[in-house]
Amino acid sequence: MHPRPLSPGVSLLVAALLIAAGPSPSGAADLEPAGNDTGAASETAPAPAQGNSAPAPGDASRPAMGEEIVVTATRSPRPVRDVPAAVTVIPRAEIERSPSKTADELLRIVPSFGVFRRSNSIAADPSSQGVNLRGIGPSGVSRSLVLRDGLQMNDPFGGWVYWRTVPTLGVERIEVVPGGGSALYGNYALGGVTQVVSRAIAPRSFEMSAEGGSFDTARFGAWASHRAGPLGAALETDLLTSSSYPVVADYARGPVDSHTPSKHAVVNGRVEAAARSDLLVGLRGGFFYQNQNGGTRFTTAMVRQWEYAATARYAPGGFGAVDLTLFGHRGTFKQDRARVTNGRANESLAARQDVPSHDLGAGLLWTSLPVPLGGTHVLSLGANLQRITGETSEGLFPAPPVAPAAVVERHASGEQVLYGVFAQDVYDVVEALSITGAVRYDRWTNFNASRLDGFADGTQQNTGFPRRTEDQVSPKLGVRVRPLGPVTLRAAAYTSFRAPTLNELYRPFQVGTVRTDSNPDLRAEELRGAEAGVELALARGARVRATGFWNQLDNPIINVTTPATAPNRQRQNLGSARIRGVEAEAGWRFARHWLATAAYTLVDSRVVDAPGQPQLVGKQLPQDPRHRASASLAYDAPRLLTGDVHVRYVGSQFEDDLNTLKMGEALIVDLFAAWHLTRHVDLFAAVDNLFDKTYLVGRAGVDTVGEPRFIHGGFRLHQD
Repeated sequence: MHPRPLSPGVSLLVAALLIAAGPSPSGAADLEPAGNDTGAASETAPAPAQGNSAPAPGDASRPAMGEEIVVTATRSPRPVRDVPAAVTVIPRAEIERSPSKTADELLRIVPSFGVFRRSNSIAADPSSQGVNLRGIGPSGVSRSLVLRDGLQMNDPFGGWVYWRTVPTLGVERIEVVPGGGSALYGNYALGGVTQVVSRAIAPRSFEMSAEGGSFDTARFGAWASHRAGPLGAALETDLLTSSSYPVVADYARGPVDSHTPSKHAVVNGRVEAAARSDLLVGLRGGFFYQNQNGGTRFTTAMVRQWEYAATARYAPGGFGAVDLTLFGHRGTFKQDRARVTNGRANESLAARQDVPSHDLGAGLLWTSLPVPLGGTHVLSLGANLQRITGETSEGLFPAPPVAPAAVVERHASGEQVLYGVFAQDVYDVVEALSITGAVRYDRWTNFNASRLDGFADGTQQNTGFPRRTEDQVSPKLGVRVRPLGPVTLRAAAYTSFRAPTLNELYRPFQVGTVRTDSNPDLRAEELRGAEAGVELALARGARVRATGFWNQLDNPIINVTTPATAPNRQRQNLGSARIRGVEAEAGWRFARHWLATAAYTLVDSRVVDAPGQPQLVGKQLPQDPRHRASASLAYDAPRLLTGDVHVRYVGSQFEDDLNTLKMGEALIVDLFAAWHLTRHVDLFAAVDNLFDKTYLVGRAGVDTVGEPRFIHGGFRLHQD
């Protein structure tokens, strides 16, 4: 096995720092893994009903993609070459040899994957980490569904993703499936689905890591599992503290600007039991705490969240399998925002928010055994229900002199219920032809919504918002053809959607000096699209895949700048945008221990219709680069040495909808090397951003930059 980044002698220090801090008083292509990581299949936890139906184990095989089993594309186990979607898999072996410190950093090697503002979760505000695939409308709110073992990771109130809730030691693989996914998954799967699959529960398995590095960073992680008879359990943790780096560009920096210290603590556990030979039940829970400073005294964010789930899988002979899941989250998000004077010489508190939220949900999925009828059919029927409640309590501190009509406090709240049902048929006509058809109906309702504004003169105004209901039908049709053994052709057409979150409807926010107001009249975003591609298994272990795609995004929710509000913005449904492009991946294993990969995504995203905002027509969608590419070269001698070089390119993009605030291109090089000291001990060193490239990640009132050169290293202990 190969190490994740670790650092000697810091584990007790990290644990002590985070435990002492405690909760706030206020509350790339799928290429073959190297070495002996091509192990035998292992068992997994029962799959939640709203996610996959039976997560299949096994290592992701990059050149040998026909042997890899994936679950996300069809919600049931299928060989990756047999699904009608271009699935990218990051296997365990690649995770272990990556210099990445967090899951979002790891996923950036997939060029079709993007996180808002190009910044990583070590320094970025937790509410800015929305995911998009293939450039489908980047924003702080995800336009892609993110799952872990079928459980939704998108924050139920805001839609963003807390990437630091994923300890990478406990990850078996990550599957990325671009393209409309609402036909199977409903809300959030507008532009695709990313799924984190946990490591299997195995007898007496243990792994521990410790690392230290630049900017006083210290990290400790551990994962352990055990199985005894019908019972199995797994426990994982990840603790980190860092002073991080100054995020404001040096030419814009002032006396108020400093580093961006942060810390987080994650503890997740799960238990599963084979109650009978045909019944598997499970429980899981987790706690996440993050405290983040954005670089000034009054620019902070804090997250505290609990999650819990219960699952059951019933698979009697001849009936197929039924998966039932009950799940929920309860947490709070606190945020302070600063008012900074010209020259950034002084700051004062501008706003303070407290955003508690809670959700409960259930999912049910039935998957049939293969049904012989003019070929072979595998049928799936599913339903899910989710109820979300959230509120915002905001204190505002206007600059003096304060006008009597100035808003000094705001309280907004609302509830949202979403439910949906779907059906799917995976039809293997013959070995060379497979057709997958799915359709889903979703309905959501917003209710009990209101906003109370308090003014400086002591008066108040209470505004109630009417109950609103929308529904959506999302079909998808996909075809996989294999006319020759080495050649696989794929095509798909789909519609999908994303309902506005309670955050977008009722919570305003501020980044730098720019305030963005909420909009209670927002409608759902809708996507219509198609894709087609070819995959070739070439001689000598090489594999190449290319996919072209076309999408039209209607009613996208955009932060719009108007002449009356500039420089401030408001969330609005903005007509429609066209997103089209191509993605390509290649992998080649050679000379036994060497593996080379390359990937590229071209996206052309343009506003094509903007009623009331004609100046936006023809503009590129903000935070959406036209070009993204990555390449890697890995050497893996499992008993001696592992090395990896990653090169990542991100093209220029714009901060704003008017395309006036440009951010240039960036070429980032990362290095990783590990020495396998003994069978159970690995030492490693890594460098992120080797050449210390300075690149912009945001221009919202002040220019901010990405992570500079970051050196870290440590050790890992493992017992399998």
